[in-house]
Amino acid sequence: MTTAKLEVTNRVPVVVSPSKAEVEAGRLSERNLELAVRSVLQDGLVVIKDAINHDVLDKLNAKMKEDAVTLRNAGDSSPFNYTKGNLQQDAPPVRAHFEPTIFLNSLATQVTSSVLGPRPKLTFMSGNTAMPATEDDVPQRQPVHADSDFRHPSHPFALVVNVGLVDMNPNNGSTELWLGTHNTTSVDDQEGAHGERASGRIKEALLERRRAVLAPMQPTISKGSLIIRDLRLWHAGMPNLTPEFRIMLAMIHFAPWYRNQMRLELGEGVRSLVEAEKDLDIRADFIPEEEAVKRYLHRGFGNSYDFSQSP
Repeated sequence: MTTAKLEVTNRVPVVVSPSKAEVEAGRLSERNLELAVRSVLQDGLVVIKDAINHDVLDKLNAKMKEDAVTLRNAGDSSPFNYTKGNLQQDAPPVRAHFEPTIFLNSLATQVTSSVLGPRPKLTFMSGNTAMPATEDDVPQRQPVHADSDFRHPSHPFALVVNVGLVDMNPNNGSTELWLGTHNTTSVDDQEGAHGERASGRIKEALLERRRAVLAPMQPTISKGSLIIRDLRLWHAGMPNLTPEFRIMLAMIHFAPWYRNQMRLELGEGVRSLVEAEKDLDIRADFIPEEEAVKRYLHRGFGNSYDFSQSP
């Protein structure tokens, strides 16, 4: 019988370690699924370890490192998030770089559909890159913020599936997490209007109050892991003190009843993979692959996206 393996204290995320058979089948055992769902509901986050083959991550990482240099060279026009050391960065949305086990991972979907309801909507697919420090750039942290910088339900409505392309740790800018804050987040707790580059900032008095209950932490998360995070959870991007890029992808699954209006823009070569996916409601427009290659590095910064729902 498969047992759930806990790697948890009161200050680190719960880590679910599926068996090789679970990964190959794309299905967590009942025990591991229960642990994952409970952790998302209680902490606002869970890690599923060793879910993705390293070879496909390495291939995508090599391409996205090249793209990160292009984005950084755009300077003030780059899609940075709060600080220029943290860039919003899309993966190439074309068949050569679209690996379903990364972007449409069935273990992640099993967890998100268990929390949100069957066939969650996938309408956002991007990522963020903690850039290596340069002589001209002093590493800076982001303010603590929530991505739900708008009026939103008080119960789970959106889960972010993060995939790091490398090992993530405090030295290379693993995200600072405020576990358990997803159940307290209100737009009234935040500063900055929705859509501004620095929106969603949590008020300092609330941060101090939360520190007295449970301090934030920066986890070490191994390459190949899935991180499933409630969109409402407080967090902050941290400085990358290494010479290497730290790229982390982000796919947002919305509850089937949640009326988010965003759509993905994908290359035509990805269509068959998307249409074969039965467990996600993927809202996408398909364009010629050569056009997709021209467009994907010209997206907005993180807070320019609209994660809210229509009336």
